[in-house]
Amino acid sequence: MEAGQPQEPQKQLTLDEILDALHARGVPKDRFTYLVLLEHHVREPGALESLNEKLQDEQLTQDIGWDLVEMLIPLDGCEPCLDTVARLGNPKEVYLKVTQVLGDISKAWSTGVGDDPPLDNVLYGGNDGGSYESQELWSLPREKIPGAFITLLGMLGVLHQRLRARYPSQFLGPALACTLRAYRPTPEMTAAVINLVRSLSGRKRPPLPARSSSISVPNPANDGDTSKNAPDPEAQQEEPMEDVKQREVLQSFVSWILQEYVDTHDMRWSARLVENYNLKRTVPGKKTIIDSYREEEELQTRDSVALLWDLGVDKCPEPFVVRIYERSDDPDAKHSGDSPAEMWREFTSASQNMQPSQLGIVCLLAYWMFSAEVFAAPHPRPEMYIFPHHLRLLEMFAEENPQQEVNKHKGVADALLAIGLVLKHRNLITGGDEPNIMAYHHHLSLILVFHPDIQVRNAATVFAGSIFHEEPEDEKRFEIMEDLFVNCDYPSLKSCAVQWLKEEIIAARKAGLSNRFVSPESIDKLQSYIFPDLRFLSEEQNPQAVLEYWALNGVFLLQAVNFAYFLFAEPQQDVVPTGMANAVERRFADPLINATGKVQAGWGWDEAKTTFKFAIDRLCDVQFQ
Repeated sequence: MEAGQPQEPQKQLTLDEILDALHARGVPKDRFTYLVLLEHHVREPGALESLNEKLQDEQLTQDIGWDLVEMLIPLDGCEPCLDTVARLGNPKEVYLKVTQVLGDISKAWSTGVGDDPPLDNVLYGGNDGGSYESQELWSLPREKIPGAFITLLGMLGVLHQRLRARYPSQFLGPALACTLRAYRPTPEMTAAVINLVRSLSGRKRPPLPARSSSISVPNPANDGDTSKNAPDPEAQQEEPMEDVKQREVLQSFVSWILQEYVDTHDMRWSARLVENYNLKRTVPGKKTIIDSYREEEELQTRDSVALLWDLGVDKCPEPFVVRIYERSDDPDAKHSGDSPAEMWREFTSASQNMQPSQLGIVCLLAYWMFSAEVFAAPHPRPEMYIFPHHLRLLEMFAEENPQQEVNKHKGVADALLAIGLVLKHRNLITGGDEPNIMAYHHHLSLILVFHPDIQVRNAATVFAGSIFHEEPEDEKRFEIMEDLFVNCDYPSLKSCAVQWLKEEIIAARKAGLSNRFVSPESIDKLQSYIFPDLRFLSEEQNPQAVLEYWALNGVFLLQAVNFAYFLFAEPQQDVVPTGMANAVERRFADPLINATGKVQAGWGWDEAKTTFKFAIDRLCDVQFQ
């Protein structure tokens, strides 16, 4: 080459050519060099296809499979390579690495790049520790986490089939704990969990009826070619009780996933049960909640998913079923740290005591009972009663900070309500204990007041009312009602109490009874709670304050107005105490009517206009004189 002439650029070798050169000298012995070359070239076009060809060498894959999981999982198109690693790599080593990587990507939900995830694990705080920290996986973009999760769960299914260990549960437990930490109840991630549970359970169930759902994720453990699976090079004889231990761990895992799923998606079991039990009340031509879940694909999918959650537990022995509802009934049955958050931490730390989720088991019970009632599904019929079992479950659920618990676990609250509805419908009221109606009614009322879904609140209202009216002694019913008015600060619950009082008066009239509810003395005792003194509204100069008072208390005040229209009508004159009509008009009706001008000047009047005007029009029609 003549001096001064530019040198031709050296040709850059492709990964395929580099690997061919290494393999030409036999299976590579220098694992470190091999991995360094992969790290530098694996993102090149066609590199993953070339690598997968080389990984068909079983010895090579056993040597480097452990390292490839973390290297490849962030890359698009990594699935074929990782499937090969799962089938040919050392199953124990790769199992542990997949477990570790699942733990790493769980941290990406709180530290990754991108927008906030649409669905968060309601118990995971994102501050768990780990023995290995991968910054690349921690910063995995959130939009890539579901795909990585699905791939890793597919690998777990294959690896567990290949694993021949003395104690397989010691591999399975930590893997499921990390899976739970990384899980978010999106349709795709949920489908991946279902696939994993089905492959781990080793049970083939009949397929569900075909649906038009577009949700489909790979299931290599069930759909792949098992003839390609290499045997475990370190095979050991499994201990006899390991099958039982693995099943228990899997059942616990399913209970936590079920709790997470139900708390995120509106199942509305209780609302659908109320419709199912009261078909005559449905309005012709109006779409019911049951219709919606039959016809709308998104809602349909929720039931399709729920149908699979009984995997591994639908044929459990009777003692397991008993333990579901007696866990909170027997203090000795509780393990240390039995709050939901503490139990979750215990499970996800893969401790020896990987307990199931109490709240998840409640959801399973509710699903069994709901599907047996609505779909005639052949699920177990738990031997339990409203008293004492259901009451104890309600007490367990809302023992501390009920508002926070109902909002945090809205699906569990719906499940508890559904269980009560079914028990009452089956007339399973008492198992021998003296019914504590007041305590039971109090806990039902918490769901009625705090649940964010109006459909579930309506179901709670119907159920609480039916429980109240079925107390045989009118003195006890009046005691419950008086307690509600005196001690209740929630307008929605006071509104229900007014409605139940009206229903008691109507029922007594219809039956020709002369009980506590048609006594003027009883009405006189309650009147100041039903018709509070509103004269302060006349003195309030700020229109916004008046409107805000209506916004906060309108649901109760409107019910009180309707009750006044009912009570002061001619048929109920003998129930009204002397002088009550004038007193109610002076302290309740007139101040509310006179506040109309102020309310109309407040910000937000458009939202309150319809209900407020209805209340005023109705008050003007009340026969106070």
